Amino acid sequence: MTTLFKSVTIIDASSAYHQQQKDILITDGIISKIEDFISEEKEYNVIKRNNLHASTGWFDTSVCLGEPGYEERETIQNGLKVASKSGFTDIAVNPNTNPVIDNKATVEFLIYRANKSATNLHPIGALTQQSKGAEMAELYDMQQAGAIAFGDYNKPISNDNLLKIALLYTQNFNGLTLSFPKNNAIAGEGVANEGKNSTLLGLKGIPALAEELQISRDLFLLEYTGGKLHIPTISTKKSVELIKKAKENGLNVSCSVAVHNLFLTDDELYQFDGNKKVNPPLRTSQDVNALIKGIQNGTIDMITSDHNPIDIEHKKVEFSNAKDGTIGLETAFGILNSILDLETIVNCLSKNPKERFGLQKTTIKENEIANLTFFNPEGTYTFTEKDILSTSKNSVFLEKEIKGKVYGIYNNNQLILND
Repeated sequence: MTTLFKSVTIIDASSAYHQQQKDILITDGIISKIEDFISEEKEYNVIKRNNLHASTGWFDTSVCLGEPGYEERETIQNGLKVASKSGFTDIAVNPNTNPVIDNKATVEFLIYRANKSATNLHPIGALTQQSKGAEMAELYDMQQAGAIAFGDYNKPISNDNLLKIALLYTQNFNGLTLSFPKNNAIAGEGVANEGKNSTLLGLKGIPALAEELQISRDLFLLEYTGGKLHIPTISTKKSVELIKKAKENGLNVSCSVAVHNLFLTDDELYQFDGNKKVNPPLRTSQDVNALIKGIQNGTIDMITSDHNPIDIEHKKVEFSNAKDGTIGLETAFGILNSILDLETIVNCLSKNPKERFGLQKTTIKENEIANLTFFNPEGTYTFTEKDILSTSKNSVFLEKEIKGKVYGIYNNNQLILND
Protein backbone atom coordinates (compact mmCIF):
# COMPACT_ATOMS: atom_id res chain seq x y z
CA MET A 1 0.00 0.00 0.00
CA THR A 2 1.24 3.47 -0.91
CA THR A 3 -0.13 6.53 0.85
CA LEU A 4 0.59 10.13 -0.09
CA PHE A 5 0.12 12.89 2.48
CA LYS A 6 -0.11 16.30 0.83
CA SER A 7 1.16 19.62 2.24
CA VAL A 8 2.28 18.37 5.66
CA THR A 9 3.94 20.71 8.16
CA ILE A 10 6.54 18.59 9.94
CA ILE A 11 7.12 19.06 13.68
CA ASP A 12 10.22 17.04 14.56
CA ALA A 13 13.28 18.80 15.97
CA SER A 14 15.47 15.80 15.08
CA SER A 15 14.46 15.96 11.39
CA ALA A 16 16.04 18.03 8.64
CA TYR A 17 12.47 18.92 7.63
CA HIS A 18 11.46 20.43 10.99
CA GLN A 19 8.82 23.15 10.57
CA GLN A 20 8.84 22.74 6.78
CA GLN A 21 5.81 21.93 4.62
CA LYS A 22 6.36 18.82 2.50
CA ASP A 23 4.56 16.00 0.74
CA ILE A 24 5.22 12.62 2.39
CA LEU A 25 4.99 9.31 0.52
CA ILE A 26 4.77 6.10 2.54
CA THR A 27 5.21 2.72 0.85
CA ASP A 28 4.61 -0.50 2.77
CA GLY A 29 5.15 1.21 6.11
CA ILE A 30 8.36 3.03 5.12
CA ILE A 31 8.73 6.74 4.36
CA SER A 32 9.91 6.51 0.75
CA LYS A 33 9.87 10.19 -0.27
CA ILE A 34 9.72 13.60 1.35
CA GLU A 35 9.63 16.38 -1.22
CA ASP A 36 8.13 19.80 -1.83
CA PHE A 37 5.74 18.25 -4.35
CA ILE A 38 4.94 14.63 -5.19
CA SER A 39 2.51 13.97 -8.04
CA GLU A 40 -0.67 12.06 -7.28
CA GLU A 41 -0.59 8.67 -9.02
CA LYS A 42 -3.81 6.74 -9.44
CA GLU A 43 -2.58 3.85 -7.28
CA TYR A 44 -1.84 6.18 -4.35
CA ASN A 45 -4.13 6.63 -1.37
CA VAL A 46 -4.01 10.43 -1.24
CA ILE A 47 -4.63 12.13 2.11
CA LYS A 48 -5.43 15.84 2.22
CA ARG A 49 -6.51 17.64 5.36
CA ASN A 50 -6.86 21.24 6.40
CA ASN A 51 -3.64 22.58 7.99
CA LEU A 52 -2.16 19.08 8.15
CA HIS A 53 0.72 18.67 10.61
CA ALA A 54 2.78 15.57 11.44
CA SER A 55 5.14 14.53 14.21
CA THR A 56 6.74 11.29 15.29
CA GLY A 57 4.13 9.08 16.95
CA TRP A 58 3.00 9.95 20.47
CA PHE A 59 3.52 7.65 23.44
CA ASP A 60 1.29 7.77 26.55
CA THR A 61 3.10 6.33 29.56
CA SER A 62 0.03 5.79 31.78
CA VAL A 63 -3.11 4.23 30.32
CA CYS A 64 -5.60 1.98 32.11
CA LEU A 65 -7.66 -0.58 30.17
CA GLY A 66 -10.18 -2.62 32.10
CA GLU A 67 -9.47 -5.92 30.38
CA PRO A 68 -8.96 -8.44 31.87
CA GLY A 69 -11.55 -8.28 34.63
CA TYR A 70 -13.15 -4.87 34.13
CA GLU A 71 -14.29 -5.03 30.53
CA GLU A 72 -17.36 -2.93 31.40
CA ARG A 73 -14.95 0.00 31.81
CA GLU A 74 -12.91 -0.60 28.67
CA THR A 75 -11.69 -3.43 26.47
CA ILE A 76 -8.23 -3.71 24.98
CA GLN A 77 -9.61 -3.60 21.44
CA ASN A 78 -11.65 -0.43 21.94
CA GLY A 79 -8.98 1.17 24.11
CA LEU A 80 -6.41 0.76 21.34
CA LYS A 81 -8.85 2.24 18.84
CA VAL A 82 -9.37 5.24 21.14
CA ALA A 83 -5.60 5.66 21.43
CA SER A 84 -5.13 5.51 17.66
CA LYS A 85 -7.79 8.11 16.97
CA SER A 86 -6.38 10.29 19.75
CA GLY A 87 -2.96 10.35 18.07
CA PHE A 88 -1.07 7.75 20.10
CA THR A 89 1.02 5.15 18.27
CA ASP A 90 2.17 3.67 21.58
CA ILE A 91 0.64 3.30 25.03
CA ALA A 92 2.00 1.87 28.28
CA VAL A 93 -0.78 -0.05 30.02
CA ASN A 94 -1.01 -0.09 33.79
CA PRO A 95 -1.35 -3.38 35.70
CA ASN A 96 -4.54 -2.49 37.63
CA THR A 97 -6.64 -5.24 36.08
CA ASN A 98 -8.19 -8.38 37.55
CA PRO A 99 -6.00 -10.37 37.78
CA VAL A 100 -3.23 -7.84 38.29
CA ILE A 101 -0.49 -7.92 35.63
CA ASP A 102 2.18 -9.33 37.94
CA ASN A 103 3.60 -12.34 36.08
CA LYS A 104 4.86 -13.48 32.69
CA ALA A 105 1.57 -15.07 31.59
CA THR A 106 -0.53 -11.93 32.15
CA VAL A 107 2.04 -9.77 30.34
CA GLU A 108 1.90 -12.15 27.39
CA PHE A 109 -1.90 -12.03 27.46
CA LEU A 110 -1.93 -8.25 27.04
CA ILE A 111 0.57 -8.36 24.19
CA TYR A 112 -1.35 -11.15 22.45
CA ARG A 113 -4.66 -9.28 22.70
CA ALA A 114 -3.04 -6.21 21.10
CA ASN A 115 -1.47 -8.15 18.24
CA LYS A 116 -1.72 -6.52 14.79
CA SER A 117 -3.18 -3.26 16.12
CA ALA A 118 -2.06 0.11 14.76
CA THR A 119 -1.20 1.33 18.27
CA ASN A 120 1.49 -0.62 20.11
CA LEU A 121 0.64 -1.80 23.62
CA HIS A 122 3.49 -1.94 26.15
CA PRO A 123 2.64 -3.57 29.49
CA ILE A 124 3.78 -2.12 32.81
CA GLY A 125 4.24 -5.01 35.21
CA ALA A 126 3.20 -4.68 38.83
CA LEU A 127 6.16 -4.04 41.13
CA THR A 128 4.65 -6.16 43.89
CA GLN A 129 2.55 -9.33 43.85
CA GLN A 130 -1.10 -8.41 43.21
CA SER A 131 -0.01 -4.77 43.75
CA LYS A 132 -0.42 -5.32 47.49
CA GLY A 133 2.93 -3.76 48.36
CA ALA A 134 4.15 -6.76 50.36
CA GLU A 135 6.38 -8.94 48.16
CA MET A 136 8.18 -8.13 44.94
CA ALA A 137 6.68 -9.58 41.76
CA GLU A 138 8.49 -11.59 39.07
CA LEU A 139 10.15 -8.55 37.50
CA TYR A 140 12.78 -10.21 35.32
CA ASP A 141 10.34 -12.77 33.92
CA MET A 142 7.91 -9.99 33.05
CA GLN A 143 10.65 -7.96 31.39
CA GLN A 144 11.59 -10.98 29.26
CA ALA A 145 7.92 -11.31 28.28
CA GLY A 146 7.71 -7.67 27.17
CA ALA A 147 7.04 -5.47 30.23
CA ILE A 148 8.79 -2.09 29.85
CA ALA A 149 8.64 -0.90 33.49
CA PHE A 150 7.39 -1.92 36.93
CA GLY A 151 5.04 -0.11 39.28
CA ASP A 152 1.81 -0.48 41.26
CA TYR A 153 -0.60 1.94 39.60
CA ASN A 154 -1.67 4.75 41.96
CA LYS A 155 -0.47 2.72 44.93
CA PRO A 156 2.59 3.90 46.85
CA ILE A 157 5.28 1.51 48.04
CA SER A 158 5.10 2.13 51.78
CA ASN A 159 7.80 -0.45 52.60
CA ASP A 160 11.06 1.50 52.27
CA ASN A 161 13.19 -1.64 52.09
CA LEU A 162 11.05 -3.15 49.34
CA LEU A 163 11.63 -0.14 47.09
CA LYS A 164 15.34 -0.21 47.96
CA ILE A 165 15.58 -3.87 46.91
CA ALA A 166 13.60 -3.21 43.70
CA LEU A 167 15.97 -0.37 42.70
CA LEU A 168 18.95 -2.64 43.33
CA TYR A 169 17.48 -5.73 41.64
CA THR A 170 16.32 -4.00 38.44
CA GLN A 171 19.86 -2.78 37.75
CA ASN A 172 20.70 -6.35 36.71
CA PHE A 173 18.58 -5.96 33.56
CA ASN A 174 18.38 -2.15 33.23
CA GLY A 175 14.79 -2.10 34.47
CA LEU A 176 12.80 1.04 35.17
CA THR A 177 11.12 1.26 38.58
CA LEU A 178 8.00 3.39 39.12
CA SER A 179 7.05 4.78 42.51
CA PHE A 180 3.71 6.54 42.93
CA PRO A 181 4.27 9.73 44.97
CA LYS A 182 1.87 9.48 47.88
CA ASN A 183 2.34 8.85 51.58
CA ASN A 184 -0.88 7.17 52.66
CA ALA A 185 -0.28 7.85 56.34
CA ILE A 186 -0.24 11.58 55.64
CA ALA A 187 -2.99 11.51 52.99
CA GLY A 188 -5.31 9.52 55.25
CA GLU A 189 -8.89 9.49 54.00
CA GLY A 190 -8.45 12.70 52.01
CA VAL A 191 -10.35 13.10 48.74
CA ALA A 192 -9.28 16.56 47.55
CA ASN A 193 -6.33 18.94 47.78
CA GLU A 194 -5.97 20.25 51.33
CA GLY A 195 -6.53 23.98 51.25
CA LYS A 196 -9.11 26.73 51.16
CA ASN A 197 -11.50 24.93 48.81
CA SER A 198 -11.50 21.61 50.67
CA THR A 199 -12.19 23.50 53.91
CA LEU A 200 -15.05 25.53 52.45
CA LEU A 201 -16.59 22.44 50.84
CA GLY A 202 -16.20 20.21 53.87
CA LEU A 203 -14.02 17.69 52.01
CA LYS A 204 -11.21 15.79 53.72
CA GLY A 205 -7.92 17.13 52.42
CA ILE A 206 -4.79 15.51 50.96
CA PRO A 207 -1.90 17.81 51.82
CA ALA A 208 0.84 18.47 49.29
CA LEU A 209 3.17 17.11 51.97
CA ALA A 210 1.86 13.58 51.30
CA GLU A 211 3.35 13.72 47.81
CA GLU A 212 6.50 15.63 48.66
CA LEU A 213 7.44 13.45 51.63
CA GLN A 214 7.21 10.33 49.46
CA ILE A 215 9.29 11.89 46.69
CA SER A 216 11.96 12.93 49.22
CA ARG A 217 12.12 9.34 50.52
CA ASP A 218 12.31 7.89 47.00
CA LEU A 219 15.13 10.25 46.03
CA PHE A 220 17.11 9.38 49.17
CA LEU A 221 16.73 5.68 48.35
CA LEU A 222 17.74 6.26 44.72
CA GLU A 223 20.85 8.13 45.86
CA TYR A 224 21.77 5.16 48.03
CA THR A 225 21.01 2.35 45.56
CA GLY A 226 21.55 3.76 42.10
CA GLY A 227 19.24 2.40 39.39
CA LYS A 228 16.53 4.06 37.35
CA LEU A 229 13.51 5.66 39.00
CA HIS A 230 10.42 7.17 37.37
CA ILE A 231 7.98 9.18 39.47
CA PRO A 232 4.59 9.29 37.71
CA THR A 233 2.05 12.13 37.82
CA ILE A 234 3.54 14.68 40.19
CA SER A 235 1.23 17.56 41.10
CA THR A 236 2.83 20.11 43.42
CA LYS A 237 5.27 23.02 43.20
CA LYS A 238 7.59 21.53 45.82
CA SER A 239 7.68 18.21 43.93
CA VAL A 240 9.09 20.00 40.89
CA GLU A 241 11.74 21.64 43.06
CA LEU A 242 12.77 18.34 44.66
CA ILE A 243 13.16 16.55 41.33
CA LYS A 244 15.00 19.49 39.78
CA LYS A 245 17.56 19.40 42.58
CA ALA A 246 17.90 15.61 42.31
CA LYS A 247 18.65 15.86 38.59
CA GLU A 248 21.21 18.59 39.25
CA ASN A 249 22.85 16.18 41.69
CA GLY A 250 23.10 13.52 38.99
CA LEU A 251 20.38 11.10 40.08
CA ASN A 252 18.86 8.92 37.35
CA VAL A 253 15.27 10.06 37.89
CA SER A 254 12.46 11.08 35.56
CA CYS A 255 8.90 12.20 36.18
CA SER A 256 5.61 12.83 34.44
CA VAL A 257 2.59 15.02 34.96
CA ALA A 258 -1.03 14.33 34.03
CA VAL A 259 -2.71 16.64 31.54
CA HIS A 260 -5.52 17.54 33.96
CA ASN A 261 -3.05 18.64 36.64
CA LEU A 262 -1.59 21.10 34.11
CA PHE A 263 -4.93 22.66 33.24
CA LEU A 264 -7.42 22.43 36.13
CA THR A 265 -7.32 23.51 39.78
CA ASP A 266 -9.32 22.58 42.86
CA ASP A 267 -11.67 25.47 42.01
CA GLU A 268 -13.41 22.82 39.88
CA LEU A 269 -14.70 21.01 42.98
CA TYR A 270 -17.61 23.32 43.72
CA GLN A 271 -19.98 21.19 41.64
CA PHE A 272 -19.05 18.05 43.64
CA ASP A 273 -18.72 16.26 40.29
CA GLY A 274 -17.24 12.77 40.74
CA ASN A 275 -15.51 13.10 37.37
CA LYS A 276 -13.25 15.72 38.99
CA LYS A 277 -12.02 13.24 41.63
CA VAL A 278 -8.55 12.22 40.50
CA ASN A 279 -5.36 10.90 42.11
CA PRO A 280 -3.26 12.94 42.70
CA PRO A 281 -5.98 15.55 43.27
CA LEU A 282 -6.41 18.80 41.39
CA ARG A 283 -4.16 21.32 43.15
CA THR A 284 -3.83 25.13 43.21
CA SER A 285 -3.03 27.65 40.48
CA GLN A 286 0.45 28.07 42.02
CA ASP A 287 1.04 24.35 41.56
CA VAL A 288 -0.24 24.43 37.98
CA ASN A 289 2.07 27.32 37.10
CA ALA A 290 5.04 25.53 38.67
CA LEU A 291 4.26 22.33 36.74
CA ILE A 292 4.09 24.20 33.43
CA LYS A 293 7.39 25.92 34.22
CA GLY A 294 8.84 22.49 35.11
CA ILE A 295 7.95 21.23 31.65
CA GLN A 296 9.43 24.26 29.96
CA ASN A 297 12.75 24.02 31.81
CA GLY A 298 13.05 20.25 31.36
CA THR A 299 12.53 19.18 34.97
CA ILE A 300 9.35 17.29 34.00
CA ASP A 301 10.26 14.84 31.26
CA MET A 302 6.90 13.77 29.91
CA ILE A 303 3.15 14.32 29.97
CA THR A 304 0.52 11.60 30.25
CA SER A 305 -3.24 11.55 29.87
CA ASP A 306 -3.34 9.18 32.90
CA HIS A 307 -6.34 7.69 31.09
CA ASN A 308 -8.44 5.73 33.59
CA PRO A 309 -11.93 4.63 32.48
CA ILE A 310 -14.39 4.21 35.35
CA ASP A 311 -17.97 2.95 34.90
CA ILE A 312 -20.89 5.18 35.83
CA GLU A 313 -21.79 3.11 38.92
CA HIS A 314 -18.51 4.15 40.51
CA LYS A 315 -18.53 7.77 39.34
CA LYS A 316 -22.07 9.07 39.58
CA VAL A 317 -22.11 8.86 43.37
CA GLU A 318 -21.32 11.15 46.29
CA PHE A 319 -17.97 12.86 45.62
CA SER A 320 -16.17 11.24 48.55
CA ASN A 321 -17.30 7.77 47.44
CA ALA A 322 -16.45 8.15 43.73
CA LYS A 323 -13.49 6.16 42.41
CA ASP A 324 -10.47 8.22 41.39
CA GLY A 325 -9.73 8.70 37.71
CA THR A 326 -10.59 10.37 34.44
CA ILE A 327 -10.35 9.36 30.82
CA GLY A 328 -7.95 11.56 28.93
CA LEU A 329 -6.72 10.14 25.62
CA GLU A 330 -9.29 12.00 23.51
CA THR A 331 -8.52 15.40 25.04
CA ALA A 332 -4.76 15.18 25.69
CA PHE A 333 -3.59 17.07 22.61
CA GLY A 334 -6.40 19.63 22.57
CA ILE A 335 -5.74 20.64 26.18
CA LEU A 336 -1.94 20.72 25.88
CA ASN A 337 -2.21 22.70 22.64
CA SER A 338 -3.94 25.49 24.57
CA ILE A 339 -1.09 25.91 27.06
CA LEU A 340 2.17 24.74 25.41
CA ASP A 341 3.98 25.21 22.08
CA LEU A 342 3.97 22.37 19.55
CA GLU A 343 7.64 21.45 19.86
CA THR A 344 7.35 21.09 23.65
CA ILE A 345 4.19 18.98 23.28
CA VAL A 346 5.89 16.63 20.81
CA ASN A 347 8.98 16.30 23.02
CA CYS A 348 6.84 15.44 26.06
CA LEU A 349 4.53 13.05 24.17
CA SER A 350 7.10 11.40 21.91
CA LYS A 351 10.85 11.93 22.17
CA ASN A 352 11.30 12.04 25.96
CA PRO A 353 9.02 9.17 27.03
CA LYS A 354 10.30 6.87 24.27
CA GLU A 355 13.88 7.45 25.36
CA ARG A 356 13.11 6.87 29.05
CA PHE A 357 11.01 3.74 28.57
CA GLY A 358 13.35 2.24 25.97
CA LEU A 359 11.10 2.34 22.91
CA GLN A 360 12.52 2.48 19.41
CA LYS A 361 13.30 6.06 18.44
CA THR A 362 12.13 7.29 15.05
CA THR A 363 12.45 10.50 13.08
CA ILE A 364 10.76 11.90 9.98
CA LYS A 365 13.16 11.18 7.13
CA GLU A 366 13.31 9.03 4.00
CA ASN A 367 13.82 5.27 4.43
CA GLU A 368 12.62 5.46 8.03
CA ILE A 369 9.79 3.36 9.49
CA ALA A 370 6.58 5.44 9.40
CA ASN A 371 5.60 6.10 13.00
CA LEU A 372 3.55 9.27 12.66
CA THR A 373 0.81 11.30 14.30
CA PHE A 374 -1.27 13.74 12.24
CA PHE A 375 -3.08 16.77 13.62
CA ASN A 376 -4.28 20.35 13.06
CA PRO A 377 -3.21 22.75 15.83
CA GLU A 378 -5.77 25.41 14.87
CA GLY A 379 -9.47 25.81 15.67
CA THR A 380 -11.41 25.37 18.90
CA TYR A 381 -14.49 23.45 19.99
CA THR A 382 -16.29 22.50 23.21
CA PHE A 383 -15.68 18.91 24.30
CA THR A 384 -18.94 17.08 25.02
CA GLU A 385 -19.96 13.49 25.67
CA LYS A 386 -20.58 12.88 21.95
CA ASP A 387 -16.84 13.43 21.38
CA ILE A 388 -15.92 10.58 23.75
CA LEU A 389 -14.71 7.41 22.04
CA SER A 390 -14.05 5.46 25.26
CA THR A 391 -16.55 3.00 26.69
CA SER A 392 -16.61 4.91 30.00
CA LYS A 393 -17.55 8.58 29.90
CA ASN A 394 -15.80 9.90 33.04
CA SER A 395 -14.01 12.88 31.52
CA VAL A 396 -12.82 15.74 33.70
CA PHE A 397 -12.84 17.95 30.58
CA LEU A 398 -16.54 17.81 29.68
CA GLU A 399 -17.73 21.23 28.49
CA LYS A 400 -14.15 22.54 28.34
CA GLU A 401 -12.78 24.32 25.28
CA ILE A 402 -10.37 22.24 23.20
CA LYS A 403 -7.86 23.73 20.76
CA GLY A 404 -6.88 21.80 17.66
CA LYS A 405 -7.82 18.42 16.25
CA VAL A 406 -6.11 15.04 15.95
CA TYR A 407 -6.50 13.50 12.51
CA GLY A 408 -5.03 10.09 13.36
CA ILE A 409 -1.88 7.99 13.03
CA TYR A 410 0.19 5.93 10.62
CA ASN A 411 1.94 3.06 12.37
CA ASN A 412 2.62 -0.65 11.81
CA ASN A 413 1.82 -0.07 8.13
CA GLN A 414 -1.72 0.95 9.08
CA LEU A 415 -3.50 4.26 8.60
CA ILE A 416 -6.11 5.16 11.19
CA LEU A 417 -8.00 8.42 10.63
CA ASN A 418 -10.91 10.06 12.40
CA ASP A 419 -14.09 10.31 10.36
